[in-house]
Amino acid sequence: MSPASPSSSAQAARTAVAVRLRELRKDAGLTVTELANRCGWHHAKTSRIENARTPPNATDIRLWCRACDAADQAADLVAQSIHAESMYTEWRRKIRTGLKQLQESYAPLYKRTRHFRVYSPGIVPGLLQTEGYVAALLGGIAEFHAAPDDVAAAASVRMERARVVHEPGKRFAFVIEEAALHYRIGDSDAMAAQLGHLLTVGALPAVSLGVIPSATSDRQLRPLETFHIFDEALVSVELLTAQVNVVQPSEIDLYLKAFAQLHQLAVYGAEARALILNAIETLD
Repeated sequence: MSPASPSSSAQAARTAVAVRLRELRKDAGLTVTELANRCGWHHAKTSRIENARTPPNATDIRLWCRACDAADQAADLVAQSIHAESMYTEWRRKIRTGLKQLQESYAPLYKRTRHFRVYSPGIVPGLLQTEGYVAALLGGIAEFHAAPDDVAAAASVRMERARVVHEPGKRFAFVIEEAALHYRIGDSDAMAAQLGHLLTVGALPAVSLGVIPSATSDRQLRPLETFHIFDEALVSVELLTAQVNVVQPSEIDLYLKAFAQLHQLAVYGAEARALILNAIETLD
């Protein structure tokens, strides 16, 4: 059983707001056009909001509730709408001012988290990355998204953040697919340094590093999107175009269940080191 699509979860949260607004309009006995007239906008906007095609802003919601004689419900709906929009954040918006600022924005979350669980199908997780690997990875991301060229500064911030694995009182569980050991990020020297670093950091007392062998059969879960579980309070899922933040307890439970299953598929210790050493030997 796999978790629900994160982008679908974000859309479901938006839809819940839209449904509630539609219910308020109907309870007030208003047509789409009548509500639009009371709010001072075109009736097409009402339809777009009710069908979750256009997210309402705080002013829209307050006008809507006032038009339906339900002003007392505006505050809750505004909060619900803000939460729905915060679940799904487009990468283009986050990196508009550069990757350095994006990397810095994660600092408070990493500081307060005590238990990190990370799954990655194709790349080495950020907290385990080396400087050369980070620079090559962020350089590709910046180019693809046409972001400002501050890769060196962003890489420095990420490397500083990676020191969290040495902080007392924190625990880290990483599960990666074996493919992540073979996908070339940077040149052979950068990749060799990265794989060597995995051998070192994977031996830290607070770190559990598991590798799911490519030859694993009879697996219930296919490779998923990269996701991070911060304690049991937040799941961050990385998509091509966006980052999805999951805070609904029932959905967090699904990601915890998925991580537990992926964790069981992985090998650890000497078996994981053997896979890493094999990846090093295959480098040009």
